[in-house]
Amino acid sequence: MPDVTIDSVREELHKLLDYVPAAEVPAAQRFLQSLVDPVDLALLNAPPDDEPETPEEQAAVEAALADPASDAPFGQIRRSGL
Repeated sequence: MPDVTIDSVREELHKLLDYVPAAEVPAAQRFLQSLVDPVDLALLNAPPDDEPETPEEQAAVEAALADPASDAPFGQIRRSGL
């Protein structure tokens, strides 16, 4: 018996999907979506961010990249309640 890996199982699922009758594809989609974490699902369904960066956002990114040592440690932020 061949070794079963996550990759081989995913490959088999992809193959099976090709044989799902067209009328059942929406049901299969809903079922698979129900298995995905709701946050991941929201991110997958979110529209792309197509707004251009504002000059203020660009300046904030440049400042953060120029001085990474100024970042607060995660534990400190967590304790602050932010």
